[in-house]
Amino acid sequence: MNSQTLKGEWNQMKGSVKQKWADLTDDDLQHVNGDRDKLVGRVQERYGRSREDAEREVDDWRRDNNY
Repeated sequence: MNSQTLKGEWNQMKGSVKQKWADLTDDDLQHVNGDRDKLVGRVQERYGRSREDAEREVDDWRRDNNY
């Protein structure tokens, strides 16, 4: 899946993102707007993860949810 597909399905995925990362605010989700790198950055920021851990977590979530 590419980042364009992620952006195209973002509205459908927001609920799943909120379940996985409840500390992300609605403003965070609006800022991310389907951009993988922005989502990684917000997960990194809110949860104190390293860049590599945040990328792995986001990629695992995408794979598990077929996004």
